[in-house]
This record gives sequence, structure tokens and C-alpha cells, in this order.
Amino acid sequence: QVQLVESGGGLVQPGGSLRLSCAASGIIFSIYTMGWYRQAPGKQRELVAKIDHNGSTNYADSVKGRFTISRENAKNTVYLQMNSLKPEDKAVYYCNAEFLATPTTYWGQGTQVTVSS
Repeated sequence: QVQLVESGGGLVQPGGSLRLSCAASGIIFSIYTMGWYRQAPGKQRELVAKIDHNGSTNYADSVKGRFTISRENAKNTVYLQMNSLKPEDKAVYYCNAEFLATPTTYWGQGTQVTVSS
């Protein structure tokens, strides 16, 4: 069974930081592109950041310079370090795993991030 389990969400004040983690099981983690997506109420789900099997990264313009995606293959885990958080970052954040050669896509259950005073 494939599982993507997120952790680290919660409530933070504007300007604060959170680190999200996503632990994967049931896949050959090292060959998957891993990503973080988010969806706010009334909005479409959008890509926040992704990192491929070589470590190459892409970020949404809205988070460049504030968020950092990384992976630790030995632990089958991908991280999203979020700094200088803004109220507009409030959303449910989803972990994503993609293997384009098949293609195959998996999703985590989502974790809530709330940025508020």
C-alpha cells in the first residue's frame, strides 16, 4: 500500500515559520518527483514547490525566497521549510509523488496551515 503522510501543519503568526514533512512508503522514493501543492477555500489547487530525483527544484513565484523544498532519500521524506509566512499562505497543503515514466501519481491527505494574528 502506498502512503504519503504529512506532518507539521498548524497555526502560526505572520512572519513565522513552519516545516512540513511528508513520509512516503510503498514506492521507490528515490526515482519519484516529489511536490507540495496547496488549496485555499474557493481557489484551485496550485503547485507550491517540487523536487525531482536529481534534486532540481521549482517554486511558485509567490513563495520564491521564502520556501525551500528538500528531500532525504534515506528516510523517504520530503520537506517544505516555510519562512516569512503571510496570511495568503493559509491553505491545505498536500504532498504529491509523481513517476512520469508510467505515469503514476499519489497524494497525501493534506495538512492545514493557518497564518493569522
